Amino acid sequence: MPGGLTLPTLCCFLLWVFTIFHKGQGDPASHPGPHYLLPPIHEVIHSHRGATATLPCVLGTTPPSYKVRWSKVEPGELRETLILVTNGLHARGYGPLGGRARMRRGHRLDASLVIAGVRLEDEGRYRCELINGIEDESVALTLSLEGVVFPYQPSRGRYQFNYYEAKQACEEQDGRLATYSQLYQAWTEGLDWCNAGWLLEGSVRYPVLTARAPCGGRGRPGIRSYGPRDRMRDRYDAFCFTSALAGQVFFVPGRLTLSEAHAACRRRGAVVAKVGHLYAAWKFSGLDQCDGGWLADGSVRFPIITPRPRCGGLPDPGVRSFGFPRPQEAAYGTYCYAEN
Repeated sequence: MPGGLTLPTLCCFLLWVFTIFHKGQGDPASHPGPHYLLPPIHEVIHSHRGATATLPCVLGTTPPSYKVRWSKVEPGELRETLILVTNGLHARGYGPLGGRARMRRGHRLDASLVIAGVRLEDEGRYRCELINGIEDESVALTLSLEGVVFPYQPSRGRYQFNYYEAKQACEEQDGRLATYSQLYQAWTEGLDWCNAGWLLEGSVRYPVLTARAPCGGRGRPGIRSYGPRDRMRDRYDAFCFTSALAGQVFFVPGRLTLSEAHAACRRRGAVVAKVGHLYAAWKFSGLDQCDGGWLADGSVRFPIITPRPRCGGLPDPGVRSFGFPRPQEAAYGTYCYAEN
């Protein structure tokens, strides 16, 4: 060998370099250790509003000393909200969700989280993190609610909301801003809407099934995006999401003004339904009524399960709208909502 370097010497030198390099890189293979959390069988847990949901987190074995920390990953905010911390014997809840959350404790290795009375805002991504001071690890799960997405704009017309106003508008109509995945699911189920709206992550999009010139051009169907937008300055509609109801929606016929509609519902121990109530009743209770009725926001709408002539004029099921008539116009019935 040139320079007197023999083959055995060269091999030993290369082995020494390889070992030093991998120690410097923190090669996991050089620090074998137990992985305490078992991977979940299902990473997506399906539920609905009002139900009790269980997010599974199970240890294969327990370290000598540890804590389990549950948190919720808030979309678009790059932060996590602490829910509950346990050391296997005692648990402490944090924040608004902590009061409805508890440990399942099915057995000594069970660190699963139980959420009672699931709400719309509970949907999202959760993290179960085991902290033992040496090698922390975590599993992530997604709580997905069965629901319906509906586009919403106020009586003033289209493109009136900044992000925060859109968020408030959805909450006022018994909903919350929809996520991108919820909008995508609604698109696959037939939502075709040509007005752009805010989503929970802060993006602005609209779903197109039938591509057409006035609606983004004649490209392929899909979810069209407006790209990054200023949450304070830019104004669009809203895409809202709601889930199953705890009560029921029913129709009161008549030729009522908006104030008379409120009185008619009160006499029946109910309130005038919100837009989200009507969509949820249409989606989950099969409400089919070919009569326009007042809603709490001053709009007049009606739900159709089975399309038919002279009942909205469209070939697909959906909630039809007459817009926002004058509140003094005595021409419609009303949809009421009563808690069970």
